[in-house]
Amino acid sequence: MTKTKSQPNFFGSVQNYFDKAAAHTGLHQGLLTQIKVCNAVYQVQFPVKIGNQYKVIEAYRVQHSHHRLPTKGGIRYSNHVNQEEVMALATLMSYKCAIVDVPFGGAKGGVKINPWEYNEAQLQKITRRYTTELVRRNFIGPSIDVPAPDYGTGSREMAWIYDTYRTFKGEDIDAAGCVTGKPVTLNGIQGRQEATGRGVYYGIREAVETEADMKALGLTTGMAGKTMVIQGLGNVGSYTAKISQDEGDAIIVGVSEVEGAIYKESGIDIYELLKFREETGSILGFPGAKNFEKQDRNKVMEFECDILVPAALENQITRENASRIKAKIIAEAANGPTTFEGEQILLKNGKLLIPDLYLNAGGVTVSYFEWLKNLSHMRFGRMEKRFNQNTFRSMIDLVEKNTGKSVTERDRSVIAKGADEIDLVRSGLEETMINAYNQISEIRRRKRKVEDLRTAAFVNAITKIGNDYLTMGIFP
Repeated sequence: MTKTKSQPNFFGSVQNYFDKAAAHTGLHQGLLTQIKVCNAVYQVQFPVKIGNQYKVIEAYRVQHSHHRLPTKGGIRYSNHVNQEEVMALATLMSYKCAIVDVPFGGAKGGVKINPWEYNEAQLQKITRRYTTELVRRNFIGPSIDVPAPDYGTGSREMAWIYDTYRTFKGEDIDAAGCVTGKPVTLNGIQGRQEATGRGVYYGIREAVETEADMKALGLTTGMAGKTMVIQGLGNVGSYTAKISQDEGDAIIVGVSEVEGAIYKESGIDIYELLKFREETGSILGFPGAKNFEKQDRNKVMEFECDILVPAALENQITRENASRIKAKIIAEAANGPTTFEGEQILLKNGKLLIPDLYLNAGGVTVSYFEWLKNLSHMRFGRMEKRFNQNTFRSMIDLVEKNTGKSVTERDRSVIAKGADEIDLVRSGLEETMINAYNQISEIRRRKRKVEDLRTAAFVNAITKIGNDYLTMGIFP
């Protein structure tokens, strides 16, 4: 396999982070080795007819850990896909699931194509053929391995995967659980599209409420008024920006995309920017903003701000640029945006880094909710919504009767609202991200030599996975 210069960095960084944290777990070296390695790596090359030509497509599926089943992880379409990248992403998924207490092992898939070079019919053909290969090798199924969207894929591709799986496994009553991130109309779940970005917001919100950390950075607590830079306006970056602006009153001052970057000290309305890009095809030229052309777009990392959100691909913060980062908080919305060497520089410079294996776990958390919905064959809120609504109305009537004061219809509708599926999903995600952050913070507080959040997160994940193995008796 041909290796590019960046390949060892991502996988190597993940392994370095593991080794750094493993020393604080007290687990036996043999058990640590089992947790660290990828259990199964499947590489396949298959032909697909594109126009009048046959193209051979390179693809992967990696299952990192089977300590819990099914394994779980997205599928990305990218020209940069390679075996070590997929192994690194699958490894992170195991730790990510453990941190947010989602009972899956980690997995990941990748198809080495540029999805923007193919039309919809051609992408469908590639997706269905890839799924067929997974079915043939028993690498997909609601109790085996459950894919999801990742870079270059979305609900459309997940629908094709589901339909292809059902063609082979039509007798499987739980077939809808073979993949998550499906369209809501096709056994998906409300809130899945925004899930990773919303999880990023909840994670940042928890971090900035920690008074000791904010005091060390010279910042006040809370999101309101803090300046934020978003690198990458894909699904994760755009939802992080929108929710941080709407619900956290953060000020978006910088944004980058493939065509370049912009900076506006007074703030960028993210909705206006998205509308502008849709109309013009570029973020460059946004009214009042300073432009940085394509070749300078990585300078977005060096913009003046309180919070930097890398929401694109891996290896964006390295030893070459880490010392020039001015943000006080680096919130890793993408997978692996910071190399091991880059992080050492950031920590030495007193930055607070919120790690990817915690911060972008919102996607797999809501995927878990979708999987549960598929296995239960019932949408969330169906049984309890009206009951809760009627109970709240009765309480309001009782208050009005006993106090002599009336409640307006508007207030009544707000107070007595029964929870819809989207409300329950958001509530469950918020609860998950808060609990996970508290666990990580407690480890950092309790273990004197664990000084950063990433090491604490790895310690948490490794310990939980190790306990699973020990409980199963694999390592008596």
